Parts: sequence; structure tokens; C-alpha cells
Amino acid sequence: MTRPYIASAADDPWSRIWCDTTPRHLAGAGDPRHVTQALRAGGWRNFGDPDFPHVVLASPDYRHTLVLEPTPDAYGSWWRISAQQWHASFGGNTPAEIIAGFTDALLHFPPEAEPDIWPTLQAAGWTYERDDRGNEHARHPDGITTMERSATLTSDYFSWKAEVALPTGLGGHHRLWHGYFDDRTPRHLLAGFAAALSDPTPVSRGRYDVPHSHLVTQVERGAQGEQLAAAHEARLKASRAAARKARRSAAPTARPASAPDAEASRSAARSR
Repeated sequence: MTRPYIASAADDPWSRIWCDTTPRHLAGAGDPRHVTQALRAGGWRNFGDPDFPHVVLASPDYRHTLVLEPTPDAYGSWWRISAQQWHASFGGNTPAEIIAGFTDALLHFPPEAEPDIWPTLQAAGWTYERDDRGNEHARHPDGITTMERSATLTSDYFSWKAEVALPTGLGGHHRLWHGYFDDRTPRHLLAGFAAALSDPTPVSRGRYDVPHSHLVTQVERGAQGEQLAAAHEARLKASRAAARKARRSAAPTARPASAPDAEASRSAARSR
């Protein structure tokens, strides 16, 4: 049967003129397939309900899961990545290329030594401070983008947060996007996120596909249609290679946990 033509964002990268957009951390969500298809290429399986607007992925050993569930609030937690010991989340406006810095690291075998996150940001011009309680805070030169590891005033439990918050002019702030990380999140995943966050390389966005156009610079040049598709295919090929290498490097482990119950996921989605 011939497939009917139905205009959709899934037709990208063919359906629009693309602009090199900087800075990337203010460029808006972008294409979620930059994250999800890379994980799928690395062997992750989709357990989502095809009739519900979400993506539910699980790693081959079922140790890690990713859920992407858009909500009416673009500033809420659309993305949720978790393991048994930790969890992370990202708002809907978080650029996919920055989330990918975190999720791509899941496809690689962890390094022997835990990396330090702060030098990566400092090398990109961020300021860094640490207080007497051990709270750490880094700020981008734009003054509205931060990353911190801190504890509440009433608890010694630390957590990580990255955020872009725009001043309202009334002493308050309006959050553009956020990333939240449990303190047990492996440091190489946080390091991947920090590297992607501070990367000066432009990202591709359509002229009107940014949430706050006055905050970014867009230039109609660079990769279009075929070039973007070829770059994405190369990315998927690299994801497959990284996953194969990680599986070869991993020591023998116990049998994987039970697969997520796909039917249960569908039933839960339908009951909402």
C-alpha cells in the first residue's frame, strides 16, 4: 500500500531551511531523534505504546531507561533517564544535542577514574565557586546559565542542577530549561553533559524554531537536507560502534533483569 504524504516534523531534515544557531544552550529543543535514535542504534529497545505520544526505551541489559513524555508545560520534565541507583530529568526546551552529551555516555564503557566536571566549564569561561558547606556553583558568562551541586539548608543530601533562567525585570526569574541529576549519577555521564553544554559548536535550527529568538544568532548557511541526513547517519553508525565496543569491554555480569512490561506501560499510558 502506498504511504500517503502527511506533513510532519518527522520529515526533517528535508522540510525546512536550516540555520547555524548559537549559543546552543539557548537554541531550543531541536530534534529528539538526535537522542532516541542514537540509543536505538546502540541496542536500546522501544517499549512505548504506539498510540500514546511518548517514547519508552530500555538498554539491552535493562539497567537504564529513558522516557520522553511531552506535557503541556514545555518547562516541565519531559525527559527522564534512570537506573536503579540514580535518576536525571530535563525540561522540554533542553537542546537535544546537550541531552545527548549525557545519553551518549551511556553507550560507552565507564572510565576507570571519575572525571571532574568543573574544569570543563571553567575552560569555556564559566566562573566557579565553592562554599564552606561544599556547595559548588558555576555560571556561564551570559549570567543566566548555571550548573551547581548543592544541598538544601535542611539536608546534607546533594543534587545537581543545570538551568537557564531569564530575569523577569521584577526581581524574579523565568526558567527556560533545566536539567536535574541525582548525586549518585555516574560522573562520566555528568561530564558528558557538561562538555555538550559548554561546546561552542553551532546547532541546526529552523529560522522560527527557537523559543527566544532574541537570545540567539542564526545564520542561513552550513549543512542542509542531504548533509544533515548524512551526518545523522554517521552519528548512528558511531553509536553502534560505541555500543559494540562497550559490550566487548564489559566484564561478565549476572543475567539481565526482567524486561519492562510493555503491556503494563501501554495500560498505564491509556489510563491517564
